[in-house]
Amino acid sequence: MEKYIINGGCKLEGEINIPGAKNSVLPILAASVITGKTSTISNIPNLKDVDIMVKLLSHLGAKVYHEGNIITVDSSEINKLYLPEDLVREMRSSIILMGAMLARFKEVRISYPGGCEIGPRPIDLHLKFLRQMGAEIEEAHGFLDCKTTGLKGCDIQLDYPSVGATENIILAAVTADGITTIRNAAREPEIIDLQNYINKAGARVTGAGSSVITIEGIKNLNSCSHHIIPDRIVAGTYMTAAAITKGEIIIKNIISDHIQSIIAKLKEAGAIIYYNGNSLKVIGPNKLNSLEMLQTLPYPGFPTDMQAQMMALLTIANGTSIVNETIFENRFKHAEELIKMGAKIKIFGNVAVIKGVKSLTGAKVFASDLRGGAALVLAGLIAQGTTEIGNIHHVNRGYENMFLNLKSLGASIEIV
Repeated sequence: MEKYIINGGCKLEGEINIPGAKNSVLPILAASVITGKTSTISNIPNLKDVDIMVKLLSHLGAKVYHEGNIITVDSSEINKLYLPEDLVREMRSSIILMGAMLARFKEVRISYPGGCEIGPRPIDLHLKFLRQMGAEIEEAHGFLDCKTTGLKGCDIQLDYPSVGATENIILAAVTADGITTIRNAAREPEIIDLQNYINKAGARVTGAGSSVITIEGIKNLNSCSHHIIPDRIVAGTYMTAAAITKGEIIIKNIISDHIQSIIAKLKEAGAIIYYNGNSLKVIGPNKLNSLEMLQTLPYPGFPTDMQAQMMALLTIANGTSIVNETIFENRFKHAEELIKMGAKIKIFGNVAVIKGVKSLTGAKVFASDLRGGAALVLAGLIAQGTTEIGNIHHVNRGYENMFLNLKSLGASIEIV
C-alpha cells in the first residue's frame, strides 16, 4: 500500500492548473451509453474513479479509447446488461449507469454501489423515482434487477436535492415517452455540464442549475464532443493549501462562479484572494482567523466535499470555530486523525468545535475517505516534523497527481 511521507513547514508557492471535474466526467461517461454512437470527451482527469468507469463501460461492450486527457466512447456494440459487482462496489457513482441503461436497453442488473465510508447515502430516491417513471425494480441478495416496458415522463418532486438522483432521473428521462419535470433538483455545476453534454448529442434538457429541470424525451441521440468543466473541489483544496501554509499560489483553469462559497470562507479566515477570468491567486495570511460557523449545504452553499480540508485549516486558526455538517452524518472521521496530530476538536453529533492550536505535530495517520485524506495532507504540510499518511488510495480517487503537484509547489513530500 502506498503512503505519503510529508515534512511540514514549507510555504507553497507557484502555479497549478486544475483538471476536469471528477463529478462531471463520471455521469457524462455514463450518459455516453444512451447515445449508441461515438462520444469524444476531453479534459478528463487521471483518476482511479475514471479508470473504474472506463472498466465498467468496457465490460458492457463499449469500445473505449483513453489517450492523455481525452476519452472516446463508442457505445454502439454494448451487449451486456449487468454490471460486475467488484467494480460497482468500488465506486458509488456507478449507480448512475442504472438510468442510462434503462434509457437505452430497458433493462439492467446492478449490485448496491460502494465508495467512501462517509455515512449512509441511500439510493432510495433513485429507486423511488425510476419506479415512478415505469421501472420495475426487484431487490434481492444485494442486487437490483431493473426492467421496464418503456419509461414514461412524469412530474417528480425530490424530497432532497440529491445530485446523484437528479442525474439518474435526467439520464432515464432522455429517451422516455413524454416530458419529465424534476422539482427541487440539485443545482450543482456538474449537472449543468451533464445537460450541456447530452444536449450536444441531441437531447432536450432545460433548467439545469435551477431547482426545476425539464426533459423532453426523444428517440435517438447523435455523436458529439464535449470539454469537461474544471474541478471546483480540487481548486478549493489547493486554495486551502496556499492559505494554510502562508503560501502564494496562482490557480489556473477555474470557473470563479463555481467556488464563490469557498472564496468567501477563505477570505473570512484571512486569506487574500484575487481572481480574474479563469485564474486566481491565493495568499495565505500570517495568522488565520477562526470561523464563527461553517455549515455545509447543497450548492450554492459551502460544499460538503470541502469540509474536511477547511477543518484542517481551522485547527491552527486563532480562536474557536464551529463546523456543522448537514449533508453526510458520518463525515468527521478525519477529526480523529487530526487529533493525533495535536488538534483540539470535539464532536457533538453533526457539529464539530475546533479550538485553534499554535501548531500541529507530525504523526502516523490514515485516510478513511477521499476528502478526509486531502485534509490530512494539508495538515501534514504545516505540522512540525514528519507525517506519515496511509491509505492514500482514497486520495488518488479524486486528485490527479497530488503528490507531483505539491512537490512542484515546494512541499517536502515523498511517496513510498
